[in-house]
Amino acid sequence: MSQSVEIFSLFTDYDVSLFRAGKHYKLYEKFGAHAITVAHVEGVYFAVWAPNAKRVTVVGNFNGWNANCHSLFVRWDGSGIWEGFIPHLANGEVYKYHIETYAGEVLEKGDPFALQWEIPPQTASVVASTWYEWKDEDWMQKRYLRNGLNQPYSVYEMHIGSWMRSPDHPDRLFNYRDVAAHLIPYVKEMGFTHVEFLPIMEHPYYPSWGYQITGYFATSSRYGSPQDLMYLIEELHKNDIGVILDWVPSHFPGDGHGLHRFDGSYLYEHEDPKKGFHPDWKSYIFNYGRNEVRAFLISNAVFWLERFHADGLRVDAVASMLYLDYSRNEGEWIPNEFGGRENLEAVDFLKEFNEVIYSYFPDVQTIAEESTSWPGVSKPTYTGGLGFGMKWMMGWMHDTLDYFKENPVNRKYHHHKMTFATVYAYHENFMLPLSHDEVVHGKRSLIYRMPGDEWQKFANLRALYLYMFTFSGSKLLFMGDEFGQTGEWNAEQSLDWHLLEHAPHRGMKRFVSDLHALYKSQPALYQLSFEQSGFQWIELGDADQSIFVYHRRGYDANDCLLVVLNLTPIVRESFRVGVGHSGTWEVMLNSDDLKYHGSGIVTDTAETEPIHWMGQTQSMLVNLPPLGGVVLRRKLVEDTSFPAKPLSTRSPLH
Repeated sequence: MSQSVEIFSLFTDYDVSLFRAGKHYKLYEKFGAHAITVAHVEGVYFAVWAPNAKRVTVVGNFNGWNANCHSLFVRWDGSGIWEGFIPHLANGEVYKYHIETYAGEVLEKGDPFALQWEIPPQTASVVASTWYEWKDEDWMQKRYLRNGLNQPYSVYEMHIGSWMRSPDHPDRLFNYRDVAAHLIPYVKEMGFTHVEFLPIMEHPYYPSWGYQITGYFATSSRYGSPQDLMYLIEELHKNDIGVILDWVPSHFPGDGHGLHRFDGSYLYEHEDPKKGFHPDWKSYIFNYGRNEVRAFLISNAVFWLERFHADGLRVDAVASMLYLDYSRNEGEWIPNEFGGRENLEAVDFLKEFNEVIYSYFPDVQTIAEESTSWPGVSKPTYTGGLGFGMKWMMGWMHDTLDYFKENPVNRKYHHHKMTFATVYAYHENFMLPLSHDEVVHGKRSLIYRMPGDEWQKFANLRALYLYMFTFSGSKLLFMGDEFGQTGEWNAEQSLDWHLLEHAPHRGMKRFVSDLHALYKSQPALYQLSFEQSGFQWIELGDADQSIFVYHRRGYDANDCLLVVLNLTPIVRESFRVGVGHSGTWEVMLNSDDLKYHGSGIVTDTAETEPIHWMGQTQSMLVNLPPLGGVVLRRKLVEDTSFPAKPLSTRSPLH
């Protein structure tokens, strides 16, 4: 063994004990490759967990990939940590771990804690730093306001590699800094409060969209360096735009240089494929019952929030973690110790993850993509919940899209799909998602899932968005949906920005922008988004005419909006609607306005009359546009039949 590796450790005995107990939540400060100075000599300290290895050496360009040059030392304490200091190395060095097992296997693995990797298809790790001089102090100090559950929260979900590319070089991916230059003015124009990036952690297979991760602590080098991503996030923050990162603790790929059988054993995953292999994605499931694996994953979550100033994590595929029989047939899964299908180890992990995140970062949001009726996903762990801040409302999404795809003549038979969500809407802190999953794999784009001719398709989609933004819950739209992207999402190419040369698409884009302006300016649409007192059906049973009428309210009794949807192509002039307040009502937004490429059916103001209607003591006449909706607000408020609700004493985040 070469003596050029020196015995040195960043680990204290306490660090090791925390790691082995699964309670060390900043392992990235210890594991991985760190350019440091030891005894006045610059070099790189390496540390890797490989308890079943017989020998571990560092190989790279610096030693001609010779496995006999730089062997690491295994710690004496039985932790399985191999470490050592190699002098005269620096950031930028390319390396792997050469692992020899007691069974005689020889493996070359990337570093699980590497901060950077080579650009795929190359598979080596790169010594790197996450040092950055941040200039987003203003945002960081006030983001507890922007992230609160009583604030407007509208997410623009996007895939960095296919959002926009240069027309002159359509095969070339934008750098993170290029994205910043184009994305920020666009998001500000559209009015989204947050952007959510599909996974930007390093992944070898581009068509996986980032969901098959090998480099959990590394930004994808396809788009630049860690500092380039930090610049993008910083610039978004400077413009009052929050950043959510898509995070994948549910599974990882079986690439030979990755986590799978890392030291020749099933280290990060279960050995039994009934527990450790994912049948849908042909990938491997983390062993949540292993302390070191839990510490690895929670440290990773902390890493992105601490080092990259992310404002939230959207946790992918939570349902697949919660159920041992997820996507498995009888006999293909192993029940828990009580004979049930619940993955108790994963449940404990998710609770611990949320407790740690909210203790370290009380002003962020964790958001669960969870598609079942598991109780309390977004409730605190001390009440028995999983502890997430929000949960995707998949039932609302499926029901709403199923309703809108129907020919209007048949909608009366599916009326309940628009009203059923309110039966359970306040059991969780729900986010309404129209995500990337809804515009791929033959599902078609949202605009082409709408029925009718071109005009009707756009009218339907505007009405859907109006319903979405005036319904309870926070909001999420996938890139391209805001201007009526016609083709399914293709990660290999840019969105079809040229569509904005056409009036219907420009009208859709303007409508979504104005819808955001309304959403953010009207507290009735967001202050009580997760409480039943913020929503009241006025008319939910008019299936024959496919009409829906409801109130939205905020803390202030005078802060009341009326939403009326007419989801047939029939114009309904002087249609009487009941209201809970007397006075003059003015139209705040009309999805049929000519500026949105609508037909221009207009109601400017309406006066109430003391005529009982729809169970209300007051009513008024409103012109209802075809396949559209209107949002009205009372101009003068004197009625106090709905007393003001004081500010909630609960945390604005939980």
